[in-house]
Amino acid sequence: MFRSPWAAETRATLALGGPLVLTNLAQVAIGTTDTLLLGWLGPQALAAGALGINLYWGLFVIGVGLVTAIQPLLAQTLGRRRSSVRVVRRITRQGLWLALGYTGLAWLVLWHADSLLRALGQDPELSDQAQLYIYALMPGLLPALVFQTLRGFIAALERPRAALVVTAAAIGLNAFLGWSLIFGHAGMPALGLVGAGLASTLSNTAMALALLVFVLVERRLRRYHLMGRFWRLDSGNLRELLRVGIPLSLSMGFEMVGLNAAAFLCGLLGAPALAAHAIALQVSALTFMVPMGFAQAATVRVGLAAGAGNLDGVRRAGWVAFVLGVGFMSAMAVVLLTQAPLVATVFLDRADPASVAVLPLAASLLMIAGVFQIADGAQVVAGGALRGLKDTRVPMLVVGFGYWALAVPLGATLAFAAGLGPQGVWWGLALGLILVAVLLTLRWANHPRLLAGMETAAVPAE
Repeated sequence: MFRSPWAAETRATLALGGPLVLTNLAQVAIGTTDTLLLGWLGPQALAAGALGINLYWGLFVIGVGLVTAIQPLLAQTLGRRRSSVRVVRRITRQGLWLALGYTGLAWLVLWHADSLLRALGQDPELSDQAQLYIYALMPGLLPALVFQTLRGFIAALERPRAALVVTAAAIGLNAFLGWSLIFGHAGMPALGLVGAGLASTLSNTAMALALLVFVLVERRLRRYHLMGRFWRLDSGNLRELLRVGIPLSLSMGFEMVGLNAAAFLCGLLGAPALAAHAIALQVSALTFMVPMGFAQAATVRVGLAAGAGNLDGVRRAGWVAFVLGVGFMSAMAVVLLTQAPLVATVFLDRADPASVAVLPLAASLLMIAGVFQIADGAQVVAGGALRGLKDTRVPMLVVGFGYWALAVPLGATLAFAAGLGPQGVWWGLALGLILVAVLLTLRWANHPRLLAGMETAAVPAE
């Protein structure tokens, strides 16, 4: 039993997925620290920070989608057992190029964030504060995308622990910098929201530099010489990255912008609703990081099996990750449905009169989040498994439809026309996620490559 292929695949997925999960949790812990610190600064600062970070993260996630495309390309290349240092280096290098080029485009949007937020009907004072926060966040965008690219490189090589160590160390660094720069401790000026942004920028920069040093000096990784001939264009691999990465980035963008739209809808309902949304979203993001880690492991494990032409291995890799991710989210659904008020109190000072209106709203949104936990886990792991086959176009359409034809319009209707307020926004998100989960799971279960034989597109050769 314990020597069966399924048991072996479970061990391999846990060995790869465990550090990926912990790295994801550590990254969210950094964001959670910022949310806690801003919550202690007050609901007004928390609401302004929510507006700023939602816009920033929407653009960041689109960039992550682009650079994440290196994972299935690298995994399938390595799975063919014709390990080529040159091809691995070229794929990763083009990922770094994409990170650099995309950052310039994102900065153009972020520089005018206040105008965009006002155009979306947000409170002018909150929009002004959010813009200051974004100015401080902007320099950290490129280092954050470089970190994600390098993380994808070492994950495809099934060496994810370095990213975990770096991210775990950044939790303490970000907490200290945030505590110092937001409130003016340790001889630092009290910069409020701007201090939170600067802390994140400095932490992201430190993470990127630390991981870059690791891949350049570690014995088994330095042979790839990632910085060698860095400015040399590889048009074949760049086209393949864009072919896989653009639908992936749009898919992730549809999801993130959908969540941003939910934040903006809550912002129209007032600062308490927006602060409650920020708390519920932060908790949901925290639980989501576990199945996301298994989804990342599925991308690599499915990609390795696909590159080797192992159909049974592809199936096992996908379903093992699916069971692990959905199993965890089932437990989280129970926690949120039964302990939502307790979870909400972690983020706000109950002695602050301004928190009185936020706590019950946050608890109600957390209970709705409990309803869609299983669906959230199913959709992300199924998407990760499909990504291992470089199947990103149809999932992009599914996610776009789920969020923008159902979740956002329905949420707005329930919030305003039906008078359900922020709870209506979150019920729309819940129903949209359930639809996406069903469709992506069916796509994985009935994928043409799994039924009609493996026909994976080749990574451009040397």
